[in-house]
Amino acid sequence: MRATVPDDRLEAELPAPPDALVQLLDPEGRRRSDPLYDPYVADLTGDDLLALLDDLIVVRRIDVEATALQRQGQLGLWPPLLGQEAAQVGSARALRADDFVFSSYRENGVAYCRGVELPAIVEVWRGTAQAGWNPYDVNMATPQIVIGAQTLHAVGYAVGCRHDGVDTATITYFGDGATTQGDVNEAMVFAASFGAPVVFFCQNNHWAISEPVGLQAQRPIAERAPGFGIPSMRVDGNDVLAVLAATRRALERAHRGDGPSFIEAVTYRMGPHTTSDDPTRYVDPLEREAWSAKDPIQRLEAHLREAGILTDETSARIAAHADAIAAEFRAGCLALPNPAPLSVFDHVYAEPHRGLERQRAEQQAYLRSIGELEEAAE
Repeated sequence: MRATVPDDRLEAELPAPPDALVQLLDPEGRRRSDPLYDPYVADLTGDDLLALLDDLIVVRRIDVEATALQRQGQLGLWPPLLGQEAAQVGSARALRADDFVFSSYRENGVAYCRGVELPAIVEVWRGTAQAGWNPYDVNMATPQIVIGAQTLHAVGYAVGCRHDGVDTATITYFGDGATTQGDVNEAMVFAASFGAPVVFFCQNNHWAISEPVGLQAQRPIAERAPGFGIPSMRVDGNDVLAVLAATRRALERAHRGDGPSFIEAVTYRMGPHTTSDDPTRYVDPLEREAWSAKDPIQRLEAHLREAGILTDETSARIAAHADAIAAEFRAGCLALPNPAPLSVFDHVYAEPHRGLERQRAEQQAYLRSIGELEEAAE
């Protein structure tokens, strides 16, 4: 099976120049016209824009609360998304209900938008579950820790959808650091070869743990995809409207059978890589300050106030909603029950396995020997 997009159309799909940023809201919140991308957000009403703002603020509030929970010893680890809210909300809200998400460990904003129950977002990080939710309940796979592996899963699922004759698309999220992983490059080879209806969504947050993006990418990351035969877009990742428009465009291609697309959302990781990291050791504070002026929430708020859509009353209502969600999130986290010790052996294999049963029996004997009989009971 060959890619369905003719070679001449691949070039036509690219912005010119290829390193140009798609931007519909500048950092001051001023609306910028773009004849190619404006139609993809032309349907948005004032209420729709307020809903996007609510999403951005709630997602940030959840993230800040989770960081506080980790600092208080309630979570073992947390991967903050501070500063990347627009990239996650804008792309997630472009998805259809039947589209399937394959994410890394940082897309907690996407999980919220997909309807994942709040406590489930932190179950893995609290150590009470091996996976936080049933993927088929929300059409989103649980977070992938292995860097870039989820791109292969997304392509495989997308190829399956194509063989099944359905127009479902997949989207896979990864960071700039993951683009040097073999899995990501192999996934793009397979996607292009088989015309997979998949959107590769790279959140270029400028830091792969403690290494700057410029160390591994001498040119914009979006320029890599056309080498695989995949059209790409480079979008302002702090502009929720631009991200929404770009993702809708990419999904439109996927749904109509035109194959994969690649989006590079240029954003910035305002916090640490995870809560075990100390970015003050390697990030210039002036760089962080410069990106603070491009904050995704502030620019949408400025736009909505200028348009007369956002009032003080509405702003207060959104803030109260975010506080209520954060309180629910914290309470749900603290109420998560400790798992039974032997449950670690559940769901390792689809069918019973003699080797696993032997290990389970050995663990049960050990727990019995230290007096945890009740917890180790069948």
